[in-house]
Amino acid sequence: MNRRRIVVVGSSNTDMTIRLDRIPKPGETLLGGEFLMAAGGKGANQAVGAARSGGRVSLVARIGADIFGDQALAGLRRDRIDVAHVYRDLTATSGVALIFVGEHGENSIAVASGANARLSSADVARAGRLIASASVLLLQLEVPLASVRAAALLGRRSGARVILNPAPARQLPDGLLQQVSVLTPNETEAAMLTGINVRSDASAARAAGKLRARGVQTVIVTLGARGALLADTEGTCVVPGFNVQAVDTTGAGDIFNGALAVALGEAQPLPQAVRFANAAAALSVTRRGAQLSAPTRPQIERLLRHS
Repeated sequence: MNRRRIVVVGSSNTDMTIRLDRIPKPGETLLGGEFLMAAGGKGANQAVGAARSGGRVSLVARIGADIFGDQALAGLRRDRIDVAHVYRDLTATSGVALIFVGEHGENSIAVASGANARLSSADVARAGRLIASASVLLLQLEVPLASVRAAALLGRRSGARVILNPAPARQLPDGLLQQVSVLTPNETEAAMLTGINVRSDASAARAAGKLRARGVQTVIVTLGARGALLADTEGTCVVPGFNVQAVDTTGAGDIFNGALAVALGEAQPLPQAVRFANAAAALSVTRRGAQLSAPTRPQIERLLRHS
């Protein structure tokens, strides 16, 4: 097994972002925003984050036979991501995300899934040999849950470390959680999964404990600028974040997960791997966009050395 092989199964979107002084309220129109169109989608974002962090990355996804799909493939190839299992769908459009970003970097996102919703268990099975070669399998929830579960089962059986980023937030069956090596919810997602209102390190620890009791080996609750709470068989600790000026938080969680996958594939100890991922996410929020904001390995290592 190649210990640096990262396989990502997930979504690919085109992000259309408008920067405003604040996010519009329902029924409100705001003028004067700045527009940016760039590649996105949680799966593709995480693949790019992993590739720039130093991983050898393959993506399993479904895109439309349209200009957005063409642009997505070109971008993935520029980052040297293997796209042999990025399937072109002749009946659905590529996914699109519409994003509002406020003055302080907060965002509001709506997604038209398109071809992402058609990534099937059969597509996952076609990539079975690739998944079996992975040291780390990285999953999210912007594709059908049946496909996520099929990939998790394949990854677990082949001995891969299975990371599930449970986003967008939704309830998950214990049967899926029991296949997961590392679960990486943010505070909102942890609350959705556990019913615990996650507002502090203590409540994050309670939520992580509840998730571990459902069968997850390791839980990492991302806490934004505060860093991340790590809970595993060794106990619970908070790995601090980095003090940066946030410009745009879009994709920060995806960059965290991509970098985490690389660090774990390199057999870094969990606290060190989380710190590495925190550094990558911190750098990403200082830049606009999702994939555009993903830092390179030298940039991550520079922040780690000087912090």
